[in-house]
Amino acid sequence: MKQFSLNKTERIRKRSEFLSIARFGKRYHTKHFMVVFNPNHLGIARLGISVSKKVGGPVKRNRVKRLIREFFRLNKRNLPCSHDVLVVAKQGSSNLTYQEVYSELRRFFVN
Repeated sequence: MKQFSLNKTERIRKRSEFLSIARFGKRYHTKHFMVVFNPNHLGIARLGISVSKKVGGPVKRNRVKRLIREFFRLNKRNLPCSHDVLVVAKQGSSNLTYQEVYSELRRFFVN
């Protein structure tokens, strides 16, 4: 079951790392998300999530973050190694189900 866990080393947690990825990464847009890829030299894929207050209140923002983390956790073996991935939620993403999140993000991650 370790292959399906999400460790602290697989998360982007520092503000400076978020800013660096947003500045130098390659951006892709979907209807409800912006996905930014940036190479790293760590040998692992890492995830960062940004959900602004425009998405909704704290309950809705946390739900969106949980859905994105769950998608990453289940599909991280399909990610390119040595990349940082920043997922920025857009307005309207708070009403999505997991299946809708999966269908939007799978084109970036799932082969």
